[in-house]
Amino acid sequence: MSFLLFGIYPFSSKMSLEEKVAQIQKGNTQLLSEVLEDYKPFVKKAASKSCHRYIYDSDDEFSIALIAFNDALMKYQPDKGASVISFSEIVIKRRMIDYMRTHQKEKRELLFEPGAESEETAGYLENDQAMKQYQDVQDSALRKEEILRYSIELSAYGLTFGELAESAPKHQDARKNAILIARLVSTNHEWFSELKSKKRLPIKKIEKEVEVSRKTIERNRKYIIAVAVLLNGRYPYLYEYVKEQL
Repeated sequence: MSFLLFGIYPFSSKMSLEEKVAQIQKGNTQLLSEVLEDYKPFVKKAASKSCHRYIYDSDDEFSIALIAFNDALMKYQPDKGASVISFSEIVIKRRMIDYMRTHQKEKRELLFEPGAESEETAGYLENDQAMKQYQDVQDSALRKEEILRYSIELSAYGLTFGELAESAPKHQDARKNAILIARLVSTNHEWFSELKSKKRLPIKKIEKEVEVSRKTIERNRKYIIAVAVLLNGRYPYLYEYVKEQL
């Protein structure tokens, strides 16, 4: 849920956050500094939520979260459907999880050095297990959210999530060619824009660029569309799940 709905982060300017981000991405460093300063409460809250404890300005986690927010502003793409806030929350959360995993690993190595106290080690293991369980729950929720978003996006093309596997070419070479085409479509702005607007592959344009027959492209149309949509969207968890099939 957007924090802006509650007016927590007011701006003196009438520009929306999305409009400000567009200017920031064009090189407006003064506006970047303003947004980073005004949104520190949001960054702190997002970091605290991910770390499951209150984060202070002096904590390393706050600095890492602020850098993550800066990165989110620079990488945000309005045509992906998410708001700046929701996208930033995801970026900050993942950066926090990466930091905690690295930090916990360092603590584990330190505690298991010769001479480490057994009580401290036992306490750490208990906390580490609790953190792992918490992260697993969070990861599971994010995966479910991605599957739902992906299913909704596919429905616009008359496809279902299950068709990604069901429509996959059976032969390895055919699948390789279909994935190649899907990657080309997902990275070609003109092709993907046409796919999104007309809900069909620009087959005439594709067949001029690849050594695959029109008949083959049409036969694998569903799979190509499903993969192109997956690759072009923000589905990191889902991609990890299916990448072995791609």
